[in-house]
Amino acid sequence: MKFLVFDTETTGLPANANAPVSDSDNWPRMVQIAWQLHDENGNLIENYDYIIKPEGYDIPFNAQKIHGISTEKALAEGHDLKTVLNQFNSVLAENPILVGQNIAFDIPIVGAEFYRKSIQNNIADLSLIDTAREGTNFCALPGGMGGGFKFPKLSELYEKLFGHGFDEAHNAAADVNATAQAFWELVRRNQISAQKLNFTEEELSTFIEEHTEPFQPFDIVIREQVKDFNKQLKGKSESTIKSINEINYSSFFHFHNHSVYSILSSTSKHSDLIKKTVEYNMPALGVTDTGNLMGAFAFLNEIKKANESIKEHNDKILDGTSSEPLKKEIIPIIGCELYISDHYLQNKFTKDNPDRRYTQILIAKNHEGFKNLSKLSTLGYKLGLYAGFPRIGKELVEQYKENLIATTGNLSSEIPSLILNVGEKQAEEAFVYWYELFGDDFYVELFRHQLDEEEHLNKVLIKFAKKYGVKVLAQNDTFYITKKEAETQDILLCIKDGEKQSTPKGRGFGKRYGLPNDEYNFKSQTEMAQLFADIPEAIENFEEFITKFEPYQLTRDVLLPKFDIPDEFKDPQDELDGGKRGENAYLAYLTWEGAKKRYGENLSDDTKDRLQFELETIAKTGYPGYFLIVQDFTSQARKMGVSVGPGRGSAAGSAVAYCIGITNIDPIKYDLLFERFLNPDRVSLPDIDIDFDDRGREKIIQWVVDKYGENQVAQIITYGTLAGRSAIRDAGRVLELPLSDTDRLSKNLPSSLNLTKLKNKSENELIKDFGKEESVPVLQLKQKFNDNDLEGRVIQNAFQLEGSLRNTGVHACGVIITPEDITNLIPVAVAKDSSLLVSQFDNSVVESAGLLKMDFLGLRTLTIIADTVEIIRKRTGKVLNPDEFPLDDDKTYEIFKNGNTVGIFQYESPGMQKHLKALQPDKFEDLIAMNALYRPGPLQYIPNFINRKHGKEEISYDLEDMEEYLADTYGITVYQEQVMLLSQKLAGFSKGDADVLRKAMGKKQIQVLNKMEARFLEGAIQRGHPEDKLKKIWEDWKAFAQYAFNKSHSTCYAFIAFQTAYLKAHFPAEFMAALLSNNLNNLTTLSFFMEECKNMGLEVLGPDVNESDYEFTVNEKGAIRFGMGAIKGIGENAVEAVVSERYNKGKYKNLFEFFERVDLKNINKKVLENLVLAGAFDGLANNNRAQFFSEENGSSTIEKLVRYGMAYQDNKNSAQNSLFGDLGNEGFDVMKPVIPETEEWSTMYKLGREKEVVGIYISSHPMDNYKYEIALIKPVDISEINENKENYINKEVYIAGMISRFEHKEINDGRVRIAYFDLEDKTGTISLKLKKNYLDLQKYLIPNLFVLVKITVGMIKDNGFVYINVLNIEELSEVIGKHAKKLTIKINLESLDENTIVTLNKVCDENAGSKDIHFEIIDKKNNIYLESQSMNRRVTINKQILDVISNDLYLDFKLN
Repeated sequence: MKFLVFDTETTGLPANANAPVSDSDNWPRMVQIAWQLHDENGNLIENYDYIIKPEGYDIPFNAQKIHGISTEKALAEGHDLKTVLNQFNSVLAENPILVGQNIAFDIPIVGAEFYRKSIQNNIADLSLIDTAREGTNFCALPGGMGGGFKFPKLSELYEKLFGHGFDEAHNAAADVNATAQAFWELVRRNQISAQKLNFTEEELSTFIEEHTEPFQPFDIVIREQVKDFNKQLKGKSESTIKSINEINYSSFFHFHNHSVYSILSSTSKHSDLIKKTVEYNMPALGVTDTGNLMGAFAFLNEIKKANESIKEHNDKILDGTSSEPLKKEIIPIIGCELYISDHYLQNKFTKDNPDRRYTQILIAKNHEGFKNLSKLSTLGYKLGLYAGFPRIGKELVEQYKENLIATTGNLSSEIPSLILNVGEKQAEEAFVYWYELFGDDFYVELFRHQLDEEEHLNKVLIKFAKKYGVKVLAQNDTFYITKKEAETQDILLCIKDGEKQSTPKGRGFGKRYGLPNDEYNFKSQTEMAQLFADIPEAIENFEEFITKFEPYQLTRDVLLPKFDIPDEFKDPQDELDGGKRGENAYLAYLTWEGAKKRYGENLSDDTKDRLQFELETIAKTGYPGYFLIVQDFTSQARKMGVSVGPGRGSAAGSAVAYCIGITNIDPIKYDLLFERFLNPDRVSLPDIDIDFDDRGREKIIQWVVDKYGENQVAQIITYGTLAGRSAIRDAGRVLELPLSDTDRLSKNLPSSLNLTKLKNKSENELIKDFGKEESVPVLQLKQKFNDNDLEGRVIQNAFQLEGSLRNTGVHACGVIITPEDITNLIPVAVAKDSSLLVSQFDNSVVESAGLLKMDFLGLRTLTIIADTVEIIRKRTGKVLNPDEFPLDDDKTYEIFKNGNTVGIFQYESPGMQKHLKALQPDKFEDLIAMNALYRPGPLQYIPNFINRKHGKEEISYDLEDMEEYLADTYGITVYQEQVMLLSQKLAGFSKGDADVLRKAMGKKQIQVLNKMEARFLEGAIQRGHPEDKLKKIWEDWKAFAQYAFNKSHSTCYAFIAFQTAYLKAHFPAEFMAALLSNNLNNLTTLSFFMEECKNMGLEVLGPDVNESDYEFTVNEKGAIRFGMGAIKGIGENAVEAVVSERYNKGKYKNLFEFFERVDLKNINKKVLENLVLAGAFDGLANNNRAQFFSEENGSSTIEKLVRYGMAYQDNKNSAQNSLFGDLGNEGFDVMKPVIPETEEWSTMYKLGREKEVVGIYISSHPMDNYKYEIALIKPVDISEINENKENYINKEVYIAGMISRFEHKEINDGRVRIAYFDLEDKTGTISLKLKKNYLDLQKYLIPNLFVLVKITVGMIKDNGFVYINVLNIEELSEVIGKHAKKLTIKINLESLDENTIVTLNKVCDENAGSKDIHFEIIDKKNNIYLESQSMNRRVTINKQILDVISNDLYLDFKLN
């Protein structure tokens, strides 16, 4: 038996490793083959090593780097392929066993060459042994697929076997020699089976016995081709090197820059790129982000601002006020690194045939070029998005190439990739393609990041450039600003790929992507000139290159979609000059017709004047179409049954909007100002935001898409950035800081700080902000900026990462509507969570980019109102219209007066409730004012407002003329509109000026205010008002106007609040059912509202298959029934199966009938179990949930019932389909399963299982067991503490609840132990810290233990930080025994009978103890009250005695 050990070197890797050898284009060419023939004793019989002479192909550089054989070397030293193959084939003819390292690669390489030369061979039929596979378990290297060992490389196997490496790896001759030595050593070590070797077991044993020493390298000559090639690489170039003083680098700039918009690839912010450009005085700056143009608009704007500063700087120099050197204004250049694929329309690939894409740099010369670039980027997302890469094809580049510049790009671009991996011939073909496509706008990019590949690449590219007359440009492919940021950028790449930084860089399994060194920074002109001193033209060519760019901006006036008006309103002149006559006429028609419906046929002169003024202003601004578009979709929404809000923001100030149905609040009645919405003196796009019910919002958006076309409607992108805490967590994971340490560092960063602020604040400032004790961890975190340990690296890198873009999303409500295909106007993308196109520009710039943006907001309150109205209709037949609720309804105002505003839109906070109780609002204007006042700033004026309403504080006006506009708010300036109206009345300001004043005060525009103050004083004095009063008024306005609120908005939201309060007052059960249904997925809110139901005296019943729908409903008795949709794992189909059968055929009479009738195909075992646990079968199963889970013969009761139901239904269906189908249900019978008698679960267990499937307690609450303890101590609700901590400062109070979570921690290097725990009661959860008395109280930190906690609330004076200290903890069950001193029983003499006396005596005897018992005897008949202490009895106060008094005797009592 002979063994043939062989190896090949090639031009590269196959595209598809599983392709047949006949696919010659797929398989790389063989560059070298070496083989050794051995006998069965391991003796070398023959050895051959041949370099192959290339036949019409080049050997790519990346292949040369591996095996050291260049095309030149192969042509000079190579042998004829056919001759070598015939010689190799003659060895194969002897049928040896083939041996090789990863031999599965080499066999098809040789096979493909045999095929090319039409040589018959048997290589694929021979037995083979792969040393990599055979050595896997021997080397035992971790990191293999599926958690196993990975195949060792030849060098790893050799090192393991012999303890040292070998020279000339990847030289086929050296690899064969090492493989042969390793093979025989594996045989000697009994690592290869006799069967594979074609040995008998005896022959293998003999071989091992005869070879006692390790095998040595076989004595052959190996040429040093790899070593020679590496020497050649390191050799100095003979090129002439210029001094940088001889190079004109003044025009050089960087255009190949990646910014943070190359998401998770670059740390360079626009501002940093611009700062460096200014510092180096470069004439231009470009960005070429990967695949997108998301940052283009912001980039151009930031350069515009920078140029304004530069111009200011230069003007000072030119006018002699500064002696600093002049700076160059920056030409902004937008490019994109696009992904190109031959199969960009394909989105399914295989491992053997993956998507092959490369990058291509395209740069816009001017605005037209940007439009084409925008098209290409958009089409990448629309047509070619695959695995996160927006891809295009060359034919698209051909279509949109005008005014674009193309370059050869970087290592991942087509031409460089072909040079390095395929061959110069193919690369030259690609070079010619791009050159012919772009002509003089095609450039060669040269890079020098200290990579061998780039040096080879530059030589070939320069050769091509000279041959075809293409200019070369030096660039640095930048991903960060300074070299110090290289590690941060590397961490960013790890975050993107979910890798650790310790994973080695490279390709293939167990490797990660990363830049090879730290040379990818923003270098200066002198650095670049030094790098390219031997190719000076690569720097000097920028003088010509920069002339190709024309600066442009992307800002434009907003383009409105054309609104199709009726023919009778069209004006032919509009087609000629682009006028809006027709639209204005149609808007006027709708307005006057709507005015008749709103105000009656006979309009007052004031109303006519107001409408005429508004229509004229709208015509002047040129946006009548805007109003027509909005009224169109709001009208359509109402037709579709989608609730539309009464208005939002300043748009409610428009009477035109009110008349045409956009808003539903009369602005004239409530003094709402049109000019607050649309300034008549300044043309600007109005802004109308519309509230829809949150379920109907998607319907109306889809209607807009259907009307205008999917290419003219888009949503708006959002950019998610790395915040401080998430940056710490990400950096910690990548740098492998233990999770506990990473978590500690992130939590040490307060939510009110980011890392930038933390770094910039002094130690004293931090102590002042957070207090001495609370600032300790913050200061420890700050110290990390100076530490050199791993934690220091994490924080320092997190600081650099903070603010980087992490992902993109979709704006919650913004929608763009365009007059033409949106891709003609801006670049767009697609998003996985939106069926619409998504703008690549975010919300902050879309309007400036000329796009009509409208906010389609989903308001849940509108859904709640609509749902309530529907529940009322179903229950009573009444159809209510919320817009018609009387605004003087007393019962509704009682809701506000009593502070019963839980669930009332914008009025439900405890603070608001407190102020409402004091205010006692009795008119709608009071509600408007409270909505405006209850916010930071004006909050301080609420007491004055309340006192003035009730006459406790004098209502005064600085001037009598002010009463007209301040009377409704009792002399207090509450609204911006009041300032606007008063400035017109007192000083004669125009409507436009009044709006400018409002903006200036709100935004503290000092220069504008100073000018307007003089005009105000002058105008008001002329009208006879005293100067001293006017100055006071102006100062008051300045102080308050920055807090003053938009009355239009307050009025609209007060109206919605009134509607909800009306429903709560008149239809409480229906309203609360709707409220609960709309909070199914928020368990905290759900619990809170269920508690509110109890406070309102409304019964909330658990789910029941005989009454529940998917959502909460109101039953025939007026009780709220829990919705089955709130139960975990219960989908709409399952609920529909239960409900539809019940509606069609009546309620389920018993448990068996349920399973006989309901469609069990939609209800699986898990659904049934969860229904049981939630109590939905209690009514059919005597409230015993345990019996459903009782098992007998391996089956639970539920399983038996399901089998019974399915059998019953099958038999029924069979009978109905048979000849005897007319027998009805009597023609068959299925035995009912026996329901076992099972002991019921304990209350706590039942409640626990209930909470498992619903998330809250329904049937009762564990805290109900402690009602006597709660009555005695009267602890404060946790929700009250959470929301109003400041009310309890310096007070000691009790809170009570269940411990739901806790964790123990060590701080100060383990010297101190503390604990954090969560306490939960019926109203909410609070997180507490146990520190000073940790040792005494940590014993109470037990899951589900009910405790009473004594706390004190404190505040740090310097910064107002409020904290809570835990003073004591005790078990709730022991509270009565410890705290109750006496029991007082209240007895009405009329109800006192013998049974009461006997029972009291008995229970007192049974609970004899040491606590006093008192009696309060009330004789109502004779109006006598008597209190006495029992002299001969003392008791132990406990649950037993209190239950008897309360539940058996129905007596009141109190504990003291």
